[in-house]
Amino acid sequence: MNQEFFDLNVFTDGIGLYDISNTIQEKVQNSSISNGLVNLFSVHTSCSLIIQENASSCVKDDLLNFFNKIAPMDGDYSHDSEGIDDMPAHIKSCLTQTNLTISIKETQIVLGTWQGIFLFEHRTHAQKRTVKLHIFGK
Repeated sequence: MNQEFFDLNVFTDGIGLYDISNTIQEKVQNSSISNGLVNLFSVHTSCSLIIQENASSCVKDDLLNFFNKIAPMDGDYSHDSEGIDDMPAHIKSCLTQTNLTISIKETQIVLGTWQGIFLFEHRTHAQKRTVKLHIFGK
């Protein structure tokens, strides 16, 4: 078994879903792994990683609206040291996930036809996010 590690920096413009599928695919293709797994891990507590439909922008809009209802910015939160978006961002991250594992087959990440890999930014202002990649297999 071989393994490789990479850091992926994602620059966001605030709240939204940022498609990182192509970048992940490039990292996998440039690795020495043909068949195996890629594990992605966000080192942050106010953004998350999701696999979601990548064909319709309505899906992104509906997800944003849903999570804003669950964790509104005008909620009565004790933790607000970094602004009104601070605790809502942590709640949204907690309700989604900070890591994903995706199969690799013949140097291709295995996703469904309409699936994409997204960094889900929960903060209102621009951020530099780091996603750790661990690619392993043969």
